[in-house]
Amino acid sequence: MKLIFILGLILIPQMGISQISEIGPSTIKLLDLTFQGEEEFNKNRAAAQQVLAKMRRLGVEFGELSQEDQQIYMKDPETMGSYWDILGGGCSWYCGGGPKDITASSYLKQQGGMDYTPLNIHDSDYKHVWAEGVDGDGIGEYILYTFSGASPRINEIIVVNGYVKSKTAWENNSRVKKLKVYVNDKPYVILHLQDSRSSQHFRVDPIGNGDREDTDALLAKPDWTLKFEILDVYKGLKYDDTVISEIYFDGLDVH
Repeated sequence: MKLIFILGLILIPQMGISQISEIGPSTIKLLDLTFQGEEEFNKNRAAAQQVLAKMRRLGVEFGELSQEDQQIYMKDPETMGSYWDILGGGCSWYCGGGPKDITASSYLKQQGGMDYTPLNIHDSDYKHVWAEGVDGDGIGEYILYTFSGASPRINEIIVVNGYVKSKTAWENNSRVKKLKVYVNDKPYVILHLQDSRSSQHFRVDPIGNGDREDTDALLAKPDWTLKFEILDVYKGLKYDDTVISEIYFDGLDVH
């Protein structure tokens, strides 16, 4: 995975009746996912499991293994549930945060055993996607996240744009060019996405309830929502369907 740092944020006041910030990603992490990579991952995991079984059978510690067995074991990223895992098993904002519900204005119906439902956009899996389900490019279609009032605040939105499971799938399907973000149905910010097979990180002012001293009062707060509306797209080579693999978050108030 390769890092590209974008210097600064694009801050463009929207002309007209409202002033809404428009920002670009602060960080882009390029993705090079392949089915061959998945095969290699699974091969390394199986070999590491054999070494682990040997350790248990012989009652030895890692340091007592041969150098070869140590190298085999270290090739397995054990915090990752699978090759397609986004967050892994380490600690993150999700230790205390996360949405309670995700819905969409539309989604593509199941095809060839694959589904494209809204829940796919937040399952920590690069292989599963949400695809809007209307004719054309899906301009105006949206995803809606609902959070409890006590949810930890968000200060970073991460978008995995397009069908990133393979280069071909990414090129053939449309990707989002601009996403309009609403907080409780009020326009908040417009995200300008780069046309790259990547995860794109957008820093935002904290979203959510900041007064957290009184636990009872915090728990009594009403739910709040984040809506992501498609404003513009990069055209796919083959299909009109606009696809987002994942929208997930980082933030405050955890640990």
